[in-house]
Amino acid sequence: MRFSTVGGPKDIDIAQLVVAGWTGRDVSAVQHHIDELAEIGVKPPSKVPLFYKTSRSLLTRETEIEVVGSATSGEVEPLLLRANGDLWLGLASDHTDRELEAYSVAASKQACPKPVARALWQFSEVEGHLDELILRCCIEENGRWVLYQEGTLARIRPLPELLKSAELQDGGAMLCGTLGAIGGVRPATSYLMELVDEKLGRALELSYSVKTLPIVE
Repeated sequence: MRFSTVGGPKDIDIAQLVVAGWTGRDVSAVQHHIDELAEIGVKPPSKVPLFYKTSRSLLTRETEIEVVGSATSGEVEPLLLRANGDLWLGLASDHTDRELEAYSVAASKQACPKPVARALWQFSEVEGHLDELILRCCIEENGRWVLYQEGTLARIRPLPELLKSAELQDGGAMLCGTLGAIGGVRPATSYLMELVDEKLGRALELSYSVKTLPIVE
């Protein structure tokens, strides 16, 4: 997969994709969310955080993804990539099947494509101010754009900690968790996402739309 960087285009052969879940830094808030989901039938994780292995082919640059049914939704997440000894930071969406989540969170992570932004930042350039980086997601809802997620990486477990726990190897990519949804988790027709670095005056951007395929019985 080819990415743009400050030093020019970079081709990265992605050999492994991990989706990190339950990565909120506020442990009590994470437990509250686990308890809420348990009430609607979602099995609690075996440990927190938990690292789901998924197919590397799920990462996509398509500006329109196809999903089955109307119960999927996206989540803005930082993306870590290891390549040839270097560590990179990107942006991706953990698009997930919410109905399938009640049966198996692991299966729900595997069910949908994961759109990824075209640009990367060298991790060393942002490592000193990671908690100041801002994640933001807007969704198209009833014909207008609505703020859906917003917050700093200070609300997610430190990325170096997640990296160490996941034991990400060279060629590995990891989605690192997300923020709570404003107004609750729900599907949308289109997404605009960004990771903003105000200190260095730049942003990673990702946009995509969703085509819903019918469930044929």
